[in-house]
Amino acid sequence: MIRWALLALAVALGGLMLVPPIAGYERYVITGDSMAGSIDRGSIAYARVVPVDYLRKGDVITYTPPGRTGKVTHRIVWTGSGASGARAFRTKGDANTAADPWRFELRGDTQARVAAHVPYAGYVVAALGVRWVRVLVIGLPAAWVALGLMFGGRRELGEAPA
Repeated sequence: MIRWALLALAVALGGLMLVPPIAGYERYVITGDSMAGSIDRGSIAYARVVPVDYLRKGDVITYTPPGRTGKVTHRIVWTGSGASGARAFRTKGDANTAADPWRFELRGDTQARVAAHVPYAGYVVAALGVRWVRVLVIGLPAAWVALGLMFGGRRELGEAPA
């Protein structure tokens, strides 16, 4: 019974990793608390790339803020025109008391807009980024299967009629 539950869990986690990209979704592990209550730390957020023109106030987007290198996932709280005339945005984390201090323009034609999230699944993805965890999760079961095949094969050979 436990083996079937573990197998079902492994298949479900594999599905969370493999199916969304095939369906055209990007995935992001939420590492901060700025969206707590809506998308908690440790969640996986799935985003679909949409034309920038489709973005509206209230949409949650994952983008790189001006002057930064990492991505954030925040809600659009203002849209308007930027200095160059392109659409400009201001965002805010749902758990933050104030909007982000920057307004920004999206230079590309498309942008990732969050469509869904799965709580806690990001912890699994983050853990698999650690080598010894990967060895435990992937290596040990693989070794167990290999040993089972080796010794199971010998048993079958020993039981074969002469």
